[in-house]
Amino acid sequence: MPTTTRYRYRWAALAVLLTAEAMNLLDATIVQVAGPVIHAELPGPAADIPWFSAAYTLPFAVLLITGGRLGDVFGRARVFKLGVAGFVLASLVCAAAPAAGLLITARAVQGAAAALVIPQTIGLIRALFDGDERAKALGTIGPVMGLSAVTGPLLGGLLTHALSWRAVFLVNVPLGLAVLFAARFLREDKAVTRPKLDLAGTLLVVTGIGLVVYPLISPAGTSWWLLAAGAAVLAVFALQQRRTSAPLVEPSLFANRGFPSALAGSLLFFAMMTGLMQVVPMQLQLGEGADVRTAGLTLLPLSAGLAVASWFAGSRLVPKFGARVMFAGLALALIGTLALSLIGTAALSPIGMGGALAVCGLGMGTFTVPFFTAALDRVRPHETGSAAGLLNAVQQLGGTLGVALLGGLYLIGDRDLIGDRAATAFGVAAGLTVAAAIAVVPLSSRRAR
Repeated sequence: MPTTTRYRYRWAALAVLLTAEAMNLLDATIVQVAGPVIHAELPGPAADIPWFSAAYTLPFAVLLITGGRLGDVFGRARVFKLGVAGFVLASLVCAAAPAAGLLITARAVQGAAAALVIPQTIGLIRALFDGDERAKALGTIGPVMGLSAVTGPLLGGLLTHALSWRAVFLVNVPLGLAVLFAARFLREDKAVTRPKLDLAGTLLVVTGIGLVVYPLISPAGTSWWLLAAGAAVLAVFALQQRRTSAPLVEPSLFANRGFPSALAGSLLFFAMMTGLMQVVPMQLQLGEGADVRTAGLTLLPLSAGLAVASWFAGSRLVPKFGARVMFAGLALALIGTLALSLIGTAALSPIGMGGALAVCGLGMGTFTVPFFTAALDRVRPHETGSAAGLLNAVQQLGGTLGVALLGGLYLIGDRDLIGDRAATAFGVAAGLTVAAAIAVVPLSSRRAR
């Protein structure tokens, strides 16, 4: 199809890109509710449950920047299609997996494929649209992401309850095939100046973060040395980034204290948020004996609160109060997590948990809009793309660490004390919230610009 004809169908191409964004967000959250059911059908250690989520988010986080560079080099539409095809094939393997080990491996392939897809969307939108239409097209990403985040846990619970946990992965197949079929509407786009690929840096960061995450999810007396090894590898990565001519991370972003504090705040906040959404379904199903549909519905107040608060903060609060709104959001999130910790016993009802989660969701939504606005306000125009990519990667990494830390704490120890372990995990979530508030203090100062 000629390029001029494809350009006429740019809104159809936008729908393709938004569907791919939705697929990624759904897949990152939909398995959190189904995890205990998968574990019951594919027997293995309880530590497998957090891995069903972390195996996806870990490669997605560490390969995002490299995925963006591959699009610059080989063409964003071409890499996008390759990533979607890999995502669909990996989803089929997940759905047919006869053992937990194969499922976890296929989830990792899914995450790597998503890292090829997601970095291309903004570049492809910029190639398709100009002027006011470009702003409108970019403005559609937020609502789609919010809707996907809201429906992911609920859809996971309903599909698993009505059909099977395998349907959670099979839903990606028709969506992915439709995306591939309609991808002919995309215009090819690549960087004018071909960037270099930092393969050594990619290998170091993947190895280092993998070594750090593994002992958090699967703690054992003989595995904690891996944590030290991972820290050492990441230290080598930091040195390598200072010396290479084509670093994964733009060094100038660290020239002021505002952006590093944004990275720290993002890591801590999304560790709390994603870890919380991992522990809640496990507590309801493993501790309370609730079914998977109930677990999915119980997470709905959190998702709904997040969506409503995000809209209200963006339209009303941030224009009037600026970055200070972050701390109001974190205060609400802290109240919600402390409430979960205080009542997180084996006698906890889904209704009580849902009320506390609604407060958490309101806090999360109130925080995220001013946070990302303030974080990107601290970077110069030519650094915006690199900063947004790094923030996205750290956000996903924070989610992985949250699943590892809170999920690992919940699964350690005597099954008779499972309610106490839930309270401990929720208490740690409250601690992460306080740490995030301390980390983002520089973002509220104009001197951080």
